[in-house]
Amino acid sequence: MATEYEFTLTDYLSILKRRWMQMLAVFIFLVLAALAVAMLMSPVYQSTGTILVEAQQIPDDVVKATVTSYADERIEVIKQRVMTRDNLYRIINKYKLYPKKIDSETTSTLIDLMRQSLSVELLNADVQNAQGGRATIAFKVGFEYEKADIAHKVANEIVTLFLDENVKTRTLRATETTEFLTQEVGNLKKDLESVENKVATYKQQNSDSLPEHMEMHMNMLHQAELDIKEIDRDYKSTQEELRYLDVDLATASASVKKSSSAGASNSELKKAKADLELAQALYKDTHPTVRALKRQIENLEKAVGAPTDEKSDKPDLESELVLGKIRAQIESAKIRLSSLAQQKKSLQEKNSQLQAQVTQSPQVEKGLSTLMRDYDNAKSKYEEVKSKQLNAKIAENLEQENKAERFSLLEPPVFPDKPIRPNRMKIVVLGIIGAFAGALALAALLEVLEGKLRGVDAITSVINMRPLVIVPYVYTQHELKRKKSTTRYVLLAIGLLLIVLLVAIHFLWMPLDLLLIKLMARLT
Repeated sequence: MATEYEFTLTDYLSILKRRWMQMLAVFIFLVLAALAVAMLMSPVYQSTGTILVEAQQIPDDVVKATVTSYADERIEVIKQRVMTRDNLYRIINKYKLYPKKIDSETTSTLIDLMRQSLSVELLNADVQNAQGGRATIAFKVGFEYEKADIAHKVANEIVTLFLDENVKTRTLRATETTEFLTQEVGNLKKDLESVENKVATYKQQNSDSLPEHMEMHMNMLHQAELDIKEIDRDYKSTQEELRYLDVDLATASASVKKSSSAGASNSELKKAKADLELAQALYKDTHPTVRALKRQIENLEKAVGAPTDEKSDKPDLESELVLGKIRAQIESAKIRLSSLAQQKKSLQEKNSQLQAQVTQSPQVEKGLSTLMRDYDNAKSKYEEVKSKQLNAKIAENLEQENKAERFSLLEPPVFPDKPIRPNRMKIVVLGIIGAFAGALALAALLEVLEGKLRGVDAITSVINMRPLVIVPYVYTQHELKRKKSTTRYVLLAIGLLLIVLLVAIHFLWMPLDLLLIKLMARLT
């Protein structure tokens, strides 16, 4: 039974010996291809500027900025505004970018190429921001292009756009905030004035029932009630006095008719004196009842003590005077009663009015409380927004004077002295490694495709018998001559390849004289 044959080191060396020419050809071809790629690829230069994110110079607790977004967010927003289609197309036309493609490619393709050439790299510090992430202290803006001078100019313009756009954005946002708050202050002021007018109108309409007049109205009501009681007392006293005056009038009239007789009996005099004593026990001497009784007693005493020997037709002048006086007092009492009745009516009307005002006062207070609550709310909102407007105005001045957080040019774009890609030496090294791998792969592929058995061990593994005789291969003169010629060409190719490699090292990596000096320095 045949067993699977495993290649040994001798077999691999035999393969290399047989296929070295093909392998060498592939190796040389691939190395030359790598050299051609490294030499023919266009260089790409990058010019980069660094922009510093400076913190606000005035403390936040003194002046609070209106722009409160984080630096990462603002940088991304500014990036989108700078890299707009109009800006990029203007720069492409200004610096004549992509001259080989500007006629054959569309505008969108050119703009996409430029966007791919632009780069924005954030530089973070080992400190945390308010969100817990790393704080951005600076960022780099770069542009890649085939020509160093163009890359430098475009990078300068992009950096300038970033700086200008930041100032424009912050100032515009601060101005918009101030304008918005100013408009809101005007609207709230109108609302506040409207509520003030409503309060003033309501107070004017209900001026007699306002809550602050409640105590005064209660005092006035109490005083009116006391005045009514006093008038009632005076009215009753006047009525009683009027009754006594009527009695006096009747007595005086009788005395005039019987001026010569002692019409007033002693019993009436005694009765009047008894009534006077009783009245004096109840009232003061100035009371109308007491005074009326005293006048009555005086009249009775005069009537009793008048002389009886005078002529009957002689007029009693004194009695007539007393009668007139009593009539005048009666008339005065009647006038006083009318006046007291009028005063009582006026006080009752005033009392009714005060009671109505006191009764209406809680409803007025309720309505006034609602209006005052609206007034307090409107005033509070107005003062709050007014304070924010003042702060926004200060913040706007802060932005205009460039005292808030700002972008400052830390390092302007430098003129690139060497391209960032391609890395020609790396391409060559990778090409050599790829060429070596390609040569080995070609040898393995040819062996697999040929399918021949070579060597005693391979035949033995197939027939399970060892050959008795091994006949070596005998080269002819023609084969030997061809082999020498091939070897000569191969050595020539190797020499040319070495020369090409040295030239590539000299121009792509390091001049040969410097490389030799470094090697000598290390060896010694």
